[in-house]
Amino acid sequence: MKKITEIRVNGVKCPIDADEDRTLLSVLREDLDLTGTKYGCGEGQCGACTVLIDGHPARSCRTRIGAAPGREITTIEGLERDGILHPVQAAFLEAGAMQCGYCTSGMIMAAVGLLRGNPKPGRQEIIRIMEGNICRCGTYLRVLAAVEIAAAKGVHQ
Repeated sequence: MKKITEIRVNGVKCPIDADEDRTLLSVLREDLDLTGTKYGCGEGQCGACTVLIDGHPARSCRTRIGAAPGREITTIEGLERDGILHPVQAAFLEAGAMQCGYCTSGMIMAAVGLLRGNPKPGRQEIIRIMEGNICRCGTYLRVLAAVEIAAAKGVHQ
């Protein structure tokens, strides 16, 4: 089995020692102590583990670490800059788009990916993209509002 010795996470080269078949989620949480990305269903269905790979949302529980070398991985921890929240994070706070917070990092990462690809999505596109992220607390309308707030402010970074 091939060993992966380095991946790039949040703009930093991170040395690791992981078998290529381990999940990206397990390496992020257990080896790199980046625990903002959550384990939900383990089957790629709930979205709690969503990260960006080369700017696109991906389920880290289903992504093998062997697919990560040479790619840029961004986790929720990598969004803020110099202590300032990413505009999508700020929009989630403004809209009160979290309750227990377990799904929030995955929701934010999905929203960032959406707005990077389409800075002015319509309501139906936001719903279509975000419906892949499950919130047990039912904050969907506030999540929708948060993404609309971020889009209205021209957030697409």
